[in-house]
Amino acid sequence: MNPQTKHVCVIGAGIVGLSTAWRLMQDGWQVSVIEESAAPGLVTSYANGAQLSYSYVAPLAEPSALTSLPKWLLKKDGPLRIHPSLSPDFVRWSLSFASHCTTAKAHQTTRDLLGLGYLSRRVLRAWLADAPASWTTAAGLDYRTNGKLVVFRDQAALMSAGAQVAYQHSLNVGCEQYVLSAAECVAKEPALAAMQSKLAGGIYTPSEDVVDSHGLCMYLERLIVSRGGELRYDTRITGAVQEGRRCVALKLKSQSTVLEETDAASDVEEFKADYFVVAAGLSSRELLKKFDTRAPLLGLKGFSITLDCEHGIAPSVSITDSHHKIVFAKLGHRLRVAGMVDLGRENRDIDPSRIAALIKQARDNFPDAGDYAKVQTWAGLRPATPSGRPIIDQTACENVYANIGHGTLGLTLAAGSAELLADKLAGRTSSLPLEPFTFKAA
Repeated sequence: MNPQTKHVCVIGAGIVGLSTAWRLMQDGWQVSVIEESAAPGLVTSYANGAQLSYSYVAPLAEPSALTSLPKWLLKKDGPLRIHPSLSPDFVRWSLSFASHCTTAKAHQTTRDLLGLGYLSRRVLRAWLADAPASWTTAAGLDYRTNGKLVVFRDQAALMSAGAQVAYQHSLNVGCEQYVLSAAECVAKEPALAAMQSKLAGGIYTPSEDVVDSHGLCMYLERLIVSRGGELRYDTRITGAVQEGRRCVALKLKSQSTVLEETDAASDVEEFKADYFVVAAGLSSRELLKKFDTRAPLLGLKGFSITLDCEHGIAPSVSITDSHHKIVFAKLGHRLRVAGMVDLGRENRDIDPSRIAALIKQARDNFPDAGDYAKVQTWAGLRPATPSGRPIIDQTACENVYANIGHGTLGLTLAAGSAELLADKLAGRTSSLPLEPFTFKAA
């Protein structure tokens, strides 16, 4: 296959879709991107946690998840809430999730995701190495390598985390991490001084990065356009034209005609390409049905607040509060606070109780970070597979591929996933095994 003579259409202009589009352009493909929203990165990628957590990829599906289930069901204000549903998607996902909650499977998933995480780090840093300062400033990237510190409030949790550090070190994948005392945590990040008395210690990883996800989407859009790529926004996919096991065209409608509720055949455009890549977040679940493929995805609803910290005392190092399961990332003069998982509520409504909890917990950690009365709020659905591994695979249509299911690690894994997808389309040997990232393994 000579990519220079081939046209690929990427569906989705979030961080995964745009990373995929840019990586394919680097291979010489003619690339078009189709997006339902009015601009890049407005949905799941807009205001997520901003941490590039390459070394923190342990899956949600592990043995303690099953023993914690009663607590999650009964506790309405905890970091993880489950809203049981009888929908087929929820039931199938939950049963498959339970089957992955073994030590052996959790360890294997950790190994797979560490490999993908470190590949992502190498690829993304290469993309940003020669970025013109004017471009990064205009996009609002706020990218830097600032390290990550996960803090713990009880000794048992710290010891368990220390065991995970030892396990990851045993894999010899270059995972540099250190167990710190409470005093050492404050020495590493002085903004933690107000909560030192509450800390048992922490895990510090110097190689982690931070970046504004929406800013990165804007930057990738500029790269794609500069190389001659096409981006089409406000465009909805209403169907697909198939010939045998191949898709020959997508049926498209502009959002304006969708809103006018017109069904005129003249309003539908058939958009042709040689290959198609579905990378549309949770929307991929319905889109893939058009290609006779079932995607085992469920939306993990998360929340964030962003506040001005220019004149406050905010952490420079990225912080994860293990007890509350929330993250803190400083983006220029802004502090992003994000976390929580609501399972079974697949909408993007802002839940006032969850936002109030984020503000309370953020104040508890960093009371002088900024004005908590003036926060920007966000809610998004992170599309997750039961295993916790993304799907980077061919669908039932031989020229349609998927790059989906990254869960809470979409920002962290996007660049590496794009690399694997590009390898798959080019038919070349990958630096990582592809079997863990198939529909079958999800």
